[in-house]
Parts: sequence; C-alpha cells; structure tokens
Amino acid sequence: MGRSRGGLTTKIHALVDANGNAIALKLTEGQAHDGTSARDMLDTIGAGQILLADRAYDSDALRGL
Repeated sequence: MGRSRGGLTTKIHALVDANGNAIALKLTEGQAHDGTSARDMLDTIGAGQILLADRAYDSDALRGL
C-alpha cells in the first residue's frame, strides 16, 4: 500500500487475453507510475501479438521493448 494525501492507495495492474482471462496481475503503490509496472508484465507477450493498453502506460521506453 502506498500513502498519499488522500490516505492509503493501491493500484491493480492486469494483463488479460482477448477473452478477458487474466495472464498476469500486479499490485503497486497508488503513487507509483504505471509504466514501471508494465515493463515486468510485458515479458509475457510474444513477438507478433497485439497489445491494447491504457494511455497511462504510454512512454517511449515501453514502445521500444
């Protein structure tokens, strides 16, 4: 759990397949940047697979992976 001005916060990051089945789940502090947690989860995606992500995960570093 992370601490912010609003209290204790947590984020749940989920990587799912086309049917919505969970492939990977990750918990982070609420104040943690989304891009840092995405790096670990993207290791499960193979070459040629399509990724659709929220814009909070958009960064040049992630696009280069």
